[in-house]
Amino acid sequence: MPNPNRTACTFLEHPFDPLYDENSRVLILGSFPSVKSREQAFFYGHPQNRFWRLLALLFGEPVPQSTLEKRTLCLAHHIALWDVIESCEIVGSSDSSIKNAKANDISAILSAAPIERIFVNGKTAAKLYDRYILPQIGRPAVCLPSTSPANATWNMERLYEAWKVIAENCI
Repeated sequence: MPNPNRTACTFLEHPFDPLYDENSRVLILGSFPSVKSREQAFFYGHPQNRFWRLLALLFGEPVPQSTLEKRTLCLAHHIALWDVIESCEIVGSSDSSIKNAKANDISAILSAAPIERIFVNGKTAAKLYDRYILPQIGRPAVCLPSTSPANATWNMERLYEAWKVIAENCI
């Protein structure tokens, strides 16, 4: 008899395109979109994720609300966004449940934009990057602490200090 408390793993493909333009100099990679991000078809869609508040703070900008405002904030500061994983089995939004992952091909971004630094948002993204992408492109990524609400040990002040390197690379 199936366990009603067990959540099934679902095979999913990444539901939206990367964000970048010909001026992007910094690439920030997450692991795979959360349920809320998949619903909104854009990055860091969970209202408790601190990514957009942190980016706004780093650049002295208002916190973006709409997808258009989020896109504009990133592109104005030469930031590209994408995720390490193209498809995987996942339970809800749980990075720790990711199985049978296939990596995104980031070569199109690297060919189209003068990316100087690659950062990953959290340890899971770093582990996945090192396993799947680093061997293909040979460019290491800097691991920054996750902006996820699950990373409660990092308050906004600590995140700001760690993530300042983003603003320093986007000048």
